Amino acid sequence: MALQKFLDDALDTLVVPGFSRIGYLVRSSQFEPLDHNSLTGKTVVITGPTSGLGRAAAHQLAAMGASLILVGRSAEKLERTKSELVRDSEAQTFHTVIADMGDLDAVRAASRQILSLTTGLHAVIHNAGALLKERRVTAQGFETTIATHVLGPHQMTTDLLPLLRSSAGRVITVSSGGMCAASLPNVAVDESPEMTPAYYDGTRQYAIAKRIQVTLNEMWANREPEIEFAAMHPGWADTPGVQESLPAFRFFTKPLLRSAEQGADTICWLASRSDVVPSGKFWSDRAVRSIHRLPRTRTSDTPAVREALWQWCNQRIISAPTSTN
Repeated sequence: MALQKFLDDALDTLVVPGFSRIGYLVRSSQFEPLDHNSLTGKTVVITGPTSGLGRAAAHQLAAMGASLILVGRSAEKLERTKSELVRDSEAQTFHTVIADMGDLDAVRAASRQILSLTTGLHAVIHNAGALLKERRVTAQGFETTIATHVLGPHQMTTDLLPLLRSSAGRVITVSSGGMCAASLPNVAVDESPEMTPAYYDGTRQYAIAKRIQVTLNEMWANREPEIEFAAMHPGWADTPGVQESLPAFRFFTKPLLRSAEQGADTICWLASRSDVVPSGKFWSDRAVRSIHRLPRTRTSDTPAVREALWQWCNQRIISAPTSTN
């Protein structure tokens, strides 16, 4: 055990091997198989389930017996994924809900549909994501990356609180190790999380959104003690999103990239494990990791900045105008 912890700590410190396939292979030698965990009779909501990590997680969760509510933008892709799950599963039910997680009107409608589909909710997995090369805005006028990763999940979690509270449910947010390089924006001094068109950098905007995710995860845990919250990062996985958004990165790191199934392992473990773990933590490869690796990110993360950010999110999900489209 001491040797395993030494290796784990070394991989975490060195970052690159820890995030890579190497890190997963070393650490997973000590993992209990996921199929030892049962989700029979439990309902799980997962966003972005039609490709990459989300698709791998959906198949693994179904294999453990979960009934799934699949939330995605494309009706065709959702039905294709549902057909695959039905083919490979036995007695579970699978529902599809069409919603773009960056469109708050669509998210609210999706939440209402989810509330009508089940009386118990074991887990909500916020997996849908977007890494854009050029700045785009949503129907409500928000920058798309922030809307998809921060505001949409914040809206859905808020909407589903009654079900989550009554079921002692779990909320799992799929973040990224890229957030380690981003500081927490101070909205109290007009430091907006949304980058302006003149200075837009899609990769940096993505990192800011992911930093906010793990911060909100901790804040949700403090506010809702009856619900278990967890954020995680999957390491570097070879997914369609990486292939499309980061082709140069993929070209140079492809031999080191994890499979989607390896990247999704901790998502499924967090959703299915039976033991109690502390709420609000940031996980990777089934272990708690620090949310700070650089002094400047720790310095930016103060109670006042956190509270201002929470209010910024709440104001936008409450006052977001209804789309006229």
